[in-house]
Amino acid sequence: MTTPAAPDFRSAAFLRQHASWVMEFYNPRALDASGGMYHYYLDDGTVFDQRTRHLVNATRFVITHAMLYRLTGEARYQRGVRHAVDFMRQAFRDPDTGGYAWMIDWHEGQATVLDGTRHCYGMAFVMLAYAHASTCGIDTARGWLAETFELAEQHFWEPAAGLYADEATPDWTLTPYRGQNANMHACEAMITAYTATGETRYINRAECLAHNITCRQAALANGLVWEHYHPDWSVDWDYNLDDKSNIFRPWGYQSGHLTEWAKLLLQLDTHAPADWHVPRAIALFEAGVTKAWDAQHGGLHYGFAPDGSICDADKYHWVQAESIAAAALLAIRTNQPEYWAWYDKIWAYCWAHFVDHQHGAWFRILDPANRNHTREKSPAGKVDYHNIGACFDVLRAMGPVGHQT
Repeated sequence: MTTPAAPDFRSAAFLRQHASWVMEFYNPRALDASGGMYHYYLDDGTVFDQRTRHLVNATRFVITHAMLYRLTGEARYQRGVRHAVDFMRQAFRDPDTGGYAWMIDWHEGQATVLDGTRHCYGMAFVMLAYAHASTCGIDTARGWLAETFELAEQHFWEPAAGLYADEATPDWTLTPYRGQNANMHACEAMITAYTATGETRYINRAECLAHNITCRQAALANGLVWEHYHPDWSVDWDYNLDDKSNIFRPWGYQSGHLTEWAKLLLQLDTHAPADWHVPRAIALFEAGVTKAWDAQHGGLHYGFAPDGSICDADKYHWVQAESIAAAALLAIRTNQPEYWAWYDKIWAYCWAHFVDHQHGAWFRILDPANRNHTREKSPAGKVDYHNIGACFDVLRAMGPVGHQT
């Protein structure tokens, strides 16, 4: 496969084109006429599991279709939003408790719950999906957003900590684990909910979450964002220490979460300015990229240990994508050329190694030497939400994202 010549990565036209190009990998093969979208794809686009449906994929298909509709104005993307959001609500939501299943089997128009665990991480993406849908002419989504927010407040919110708990049984009994990841994506959802509705309760909650994770909790963990905590929100340094396979709760400092928080702090600051947002964004971004950049092969490693050593040297698509977005937002906000340099460097690396110029979309994970050892382009949790989102976020930072004729 020959890599095309690198485009101008800072060009709005390129970002629009690339988001549309990535989405074409999923259209029209993603659409399941019986409900929702297929969730599991090999590198060439083959659907390798037609029945298993994951809540994270279901929500992210709503979001990516909404982004493309807002960028292009094409009716097919608005139809995709409706199709995806209706499936998410009808197939995953338990009407008796209001909770959303984590994983289901979908067969002949019927859903069977495979994992009924209630994850705050999942509810954060449900809220994010409803917020995006409400900007695309889905009028009922605003009420569904409020309903889900109130459910999360009732069952996951811990006022003493000013943070959300992470996990509950189907009857809403909380488990002991506490984590930052659910709170980070809840912050993302709240910022988007505010931009969609103008309701101040959402931006106020985003500010609370951002401060408590990136300032208070970070102060317990060398000034950086640690992933895992005990029920009293003290740092759990050992959680999943020996389990590299857990994609939602990895051990170590996650370079991509440091840069993702930087992005969120800058987005938060556009709506609710505070003097601490930008300095913390700079500190988190610079820690993430300087500690995790692979000087030999390029790209950002996945995670590093408290002593600064790389604990997971693989390269994940989402880490690169979130870092691209954060670099651009920092460059635009600070007018410092070093951030554009990071933006260009990470984009050039992704263009050479992560973008699948043959089949479309991005590869999911590469080894330290940038080799693709899996044929699975999009298993649970991917659907290229992060890289489409990076294009969308950079375009928003540049100016209005509405369809341009």
